[in-house]
Formats: sequence, C-alpha cells, structure tokens
Amino acid sequence: MRVVDFALHLIVALALWTSCATAFEVEDRQIYSATPETSVLRIISTADRAVFEPIIMAFQKSNPGISVDYTITGTTDLMTALYDEGAVFDLAISSAMDLQTKLANDGFAQSYSPANAASLPDWAIWRDQLFAFTQEPAVMVVSDNFFKDGEAPQTRDALIALLRENPETFRGKIGTYDVRRSGFGYLMATQDSRTSETFWRLTEVMGRLEAQLYCCSGEMIADVAAGKLALAYNVLGSYAASELATTEGFHIVELTDFVNVMLRTVLIPANAENIGDARTMVDFLTALRTRPDLVEASGLPPVDMNALQNNPALRPIRFGPGLLVFLDQLKEEKFLRSWENSIVQQTP
Repeated sequence: MRVVDFALHLIVALALWTSCATAFEVEDRQIYSATPETSVLRIISTADRAVFEPIIMAFQKSNPGISVDYTITGTTDLMTALYDEGAVFDLAISSAMDLQTKLANDGFAQSYSPANAASLPDWAIWRDQLFAFTQEPAVMVVSDNFFKDGEAPQTRDALIALLRENPETFRGKIGTYDVRRSGFGYLMATQDSRTSETFWRLTEVMGRLEAQLYCCSGEMIADVAAGKLALAYNVLGSYAASELATTEGFHIVELTDFVNVMLRTVLIPANAENIGDARTMVDFLTALRTRPDLVEASGLPPVDMNALQNNPALRPIRFGPGLLVFLDQLKEEKFLRSWENSIVQQTP
C-alpha cells in the first residue's frame, strides 16, 4: 500500500507541477469591491491598471453593486489562459487583434449585439463576437537627448538612412518589441511586413545596431524618456501619449508613410459565467466615444471615423481571415526564423 500511496502522491505532484509550469503569467491583479456587492465581473486584460482604472470606476458608478476582479497579463498569456488552459473570465480585453480573432474564430467567444451597435462602423464589430472600442496607432517615440522637436525622421526610408549613416550614435540605442514574447509586437511586425518591404530592411539595420528587445511599450517609453534609448519603434501610441502628459524627455512621431492602427477589442469568452454584467460592460466600452471625460482620463482614443478620414496615413488593421494568416504554425515559425536571423543573431 505504501508503494501505491507513494505512486499516487507522485502522480498528483507531477500534475500540479505541470499545471504551474504551463500556467499563464499574471502581471497584476486588483479587485474593485462594490458595497453592497450584488455580483462580480471577472476581467482578463492586457491594459495597464493606470489606463483602465478610470473606466472601471466610471462603470461601477453607473452600475452600483458590481465588483470588478481585474487581472492583467500579456497578450500571449491571455491567449494561453483562454485557449489552452480554459481559465474562466467574463470578459477578455486585448490589444492583439489577431489572437482575439483566433479566439472568436475557434469558438472561444459568445455572440452578442451591443445596445449601440447601429452607431458603430461595420469594421468595429466582427461576427457579433469581437468588439473594438479604441483605435490606437503604433508610433515611434524619440529621445529629446538625440532629437530636437521636428528633427526626427518622418518616414521609414529616412529612418533607415539615418541609422545606416550614424551607426555609432545609435548602436544599442534602439528599442523595439521582442515579437517572440509580445503578441502585440508580433501583430505590428507582421502587419508592417505585409504593408511595405521597408520592414525587413529596417529590421536588419536595427539588428546590426544591436537593438534592445522589449516585451512592453511602457518599458520602452521609460528608457527613451530617460535617454537610455534614442528611439523606440512601433510603440503603442495611447501609452506614449498618456506618459507624455506627465513625463518629459521624449516626443512622439507618427511616421508619414503609413501608421498601423490597432483596434483594442473586447470579447465575452464562451465559458463566461456572469454574462449579464459582461454584456453591460461591452455596451459601456463601445460607447467610449460618448465619454470624453473617460477618453482623457484613460488616454484611450475611441473608435472615430473622422480621425481616420482626416489623416490618410492612418491604416486601421481590419478584422477577418487575413489576421489569422501569420498564426498558422508553419507561417509563424517561418516569420520568426526570418526575424531572428535579421535582428537577433546579428547582436552579440
């Protein structure tokens, strides 16, 4: 019996170890309690707490009694949590449009028609399962120590030329995403590669100049502001604008050849339990453009057709099967191998 008991204990221990080893990483968690509490809405999100907290507080003010359990993780970890591990949340909010699209496409999202669906553009909703509530450009942030206002390159070709002509100035001073770790970074890189041939030339130049690779926009922005980096490429514009409101030392450049615009999305997971409150929050988020106070407090720009029409360089990434192309295992492996050969293996 002792041998049997030991074997059983060993099996349980191994199962627990495997579960812990594969569990998605939680970066932060905050419970916003309501008093008295009538229900709990569990959200998994890639949006920093400082960004999303004003929205949660306003939501609770409009919907007394709903406590919000807010879990923050990375884009790839969010996918792992829902797709691989079956974690139970009532809402999933992410900046990785391709991964969100795959969740919906593969049956991991519930259908819903938001109360204000008629006022949203067609491209802001996909299959009544994926809902955009912001449009956020991928921008370049540059250090004031390296560039005076107006002196930074305005196109990718100009950026490539500047880096090639001044290698010692920019060696080790360029930041961009590690697309192996960041779902948002992978999305921006693949979209860049589809839009222009300059992507691979720029990637190779950054690799020769020992580019620093990051998981997150916030860390890149902080290092640019501190002068540790001369510039960071494909940073999330909303985070940069929010940081610029309180921090000096850098400025934002929207390149004029093209600017990929990410749509931050929300979906109701198929295994959600508090569906009623989840739908209420979807209604609240998709009406963000009617709340300029929340736009200012969060720094999240809402879906706005006028902004897109006024700036032809802005190119919103569209929902659809095209977003799933680079999630195919073979295509993903090929893309990452090419990216590593360009930017990683050239660094010491």
